[in-house]
This record gives sequence, structure tokens and C-alpha cells, in this order.
Amino acid sequence: MSLNKVMLIGNVGKDPEVRYLEGNAKVATFRLATSERYRDRDGNMREMTEWHTVTVWRTAADLVEKYVRKGTQLYVEGRLRTRSWNDKSGNTRTVTEIAAENIQLLGRAPEPQRNAQNAETRPERPLQTDTGTETADDDLPF
Repeated sequence: MSLNKVMLIGNVGKDPEVRYLEGNAKVATFRLATSERYRDRDGNMREMTEWHTVTVWRTAADLVEKYVRKGTQLYVEGRLRTRSWNDKSGNTRTVTEIAAENIQLLGRAPEPQRNAQNAETRPERPLQTDTGTETADDDLPF
């Protein structure tokens, strides 16, 4: 048995980059910062920040494009994925990234990006890309 699961809560470092691939598939990529605070041996508070590359595909990429901006706090759930390629100089490059399966906005949702052709309003519910089933509040035993 094996398990490849990542769960992160952090802040987006800059606006997502959205690209279209063959077959008009949309992919959004962004950097997510997670921070850890601790005291060193001398009792001073230290903070260590890790940067993660997150990749989101298709419908979830649409939602990220509309609602995720620099500074947005997110919960990201997905898998680690490592890929390699040769750059223009012939050097082998390797990157490890999070292939997101579930993304939720935390805190206050930002206004969607607007343009002349797209006059959408903010969603009534928080951004959540998970396709799992929901339990109605009426079914709760209390």
C-alpha cells in the first residue's frame, strides 16, 4: 500500500499564471507560501517559509483564475508530482510540485476579476473544487 497526499494552508505569493495547452485544456500554476514559527536556542522567535508550486487543471483552473490573487489564503489538497525535462542548454531540470485536487478559499473571498465580457458576481459559497458529496444541514442530529 502507498499514499501520496499533501495538505497545505498558506498564502499565494503572486497572481496565478494561466495557460492553455493542446486541446484547449486550461492549467493554472501558482506559488504557495507556508510558514513555521519557532524559538531558537537563544530564545529568539524565528520564522521559516517554504514555497510550493501548485498546479490546477481544467474547471478548477477556471475558478483559480477568477478568485485567487496574490495574498489569498488557501487550503490545498493534492499529490506530489516530480517531473524532469532538458532546458535549451541541454541541462536536466527537475521540479516537484503539488497536483491540486481540492482547493478552498480561507478567510474573505476576493471579488472575481472583471472585464467587459464577463460581469460575473462573487459566489455565494466559498471556492471549493472538491467533487465529494455534501451533507444537508437538515440531516444533522442536533
